[in-house]
Amino acid sequence: MTLSPEKAATFIRANTTLASPPHVPEIRLHLADEAHALWHRTEDELNEIGLPPPFWAFAWAGGQGLARFVLDNPHTVSGLNVLDFASGSGLVAIAALKAGAAAVTAADIDPFCRAAIALNGEANGLTPDFCADDLIGTDAGWDVVLAGDVFYDRELAERLVGWFDALAARGASIIVGDPGRAYVPRKRLTERARYEVPVTRALEDAEVKKTIVWDFI
Repeated sequence: MTLSPEKAATFIRANTTLASPPHVPEIRLHLADEAHALWHRTEDELNEIGLPPPFWAFAWAGGQGLARFVLDNPHTVSGLNVLDFASGSGLVAIAALKAGAAAVTAADIDPFCRAAIALNGEANGLTPDFCADDLIGTDAGWDVVLAGDVFYDRELAERLVGWFDALAARGASIIVGDPGRAYVPRKRLTERARYEVPVTRALEDAEVKKTIVWDFI
């Protein structure tokens, strides 16, 4: 079954509240009030049509840290062509636009993300382009690739390292936000900044996560 943008937008409006992530108060997003309630409601209502859990409804620590870094260091994206990979809510993509990026593509394969990012962009008066394709292994000439909270799965991490290698080799800047996920390739990273990011206790193992922003080298 295909999820229409209209149906996705209706679900998002009904199950989220427009609010600011604690570490990035400049940006407003449609976020879940109660993580478990939305998670279970999504499973109950949408499991039969094979839709994934609502990762787009939460401001994850890696994304908050990366968005904070971009806003505080606009020179990293200003005037450049930026990809926000695994964009989720679009938080990092919106931060890049606020920081003066010339063009931003928010990419995510979750079928809800097109609607979520459109709604969140509208709430901030800045809507990035959207791509629903799996972009790993591709290269559209981005100057900067931003990736928040992407190293949670071994197979995905291995694919990302190979892809980031190729992009970095031709001169792209790869900037990663990570709160200590299991498969972050620390030997390939150089620290740029670190933050203490408030998070949803229902989703994490703490109320505050130490989050590091890295350059992939």
